[in-house]
Amino acid sequence: MDTFTTLTGVAAPLPMINVDTDMIIPKQFLKTIKRTGLGRHLFNDMRWTPDGREIADFVLNRPAYRQAKVVIAGDNFGCGSSREHAPWAILDFGIRCVIAPSFADIFFNNCFKNGILPIALPKPVVDDLMREAELGSNATFTIDLEAQTIVRPNGTTIRFEIEPSRKHALLNGLDEVGLTLRKVATIGAFEARQRAAEPWLYG
Repeated sequence: MDTFTTLTGVAAPLPMINVDTDMIIPKQFLKTIKRTGLGRHLFNDMRWTPDGREIADFVLNRPAYRQAKVVIAGDNFGCGSSREHAPWAILDFGIRCVIAPSFADIFFNNCFKNGILPIALPKPVVDDLMREAELGSNATFTIDLEAQTIVRPNGTTIRFEIEPSRKHALLNGLDEVGLTLRKVATIGAFEARQRAAEPWLYG
């Protein structure tokens, strides 16, 4: 998993509440277990017509937001069915941070497991950021995870909160496998003691 330290990029405004996982990545794209190639289908039904033409007025199809690295959205982002393909699609598009007043729990947890930083802020603050994001290519935000700050396009700074263990994992690019591998020596020592005391467990 890639580290997340400091991210600077354009933020795409998505002023919608209850954006569910089927809107993020529709069910027909869940057949793959690969994490690549899903970015094209991010928000598929809002970005593309049934015959594959771009829907010009959708935010991620507008020239200013095609390279967006941040999404600013409404309440309850990522609700609906549990599907890890949702953060996979967001990440494959190039988005590393989602800011919203609230998130669905499973989606929120899956973001951290895939190197995406979800930031929950009070709705009035998110509304202000949404208005700034509407500046288009001038809507550049900088998210500093170590400092836990967001530098807005107007230069002012907002602080956000994050659980220390999640912060540590993102800063070091550690998913659950990576966190486990950091304990290899401890696991090996335990297995050696157990093998000596209870050899029958090892055949």
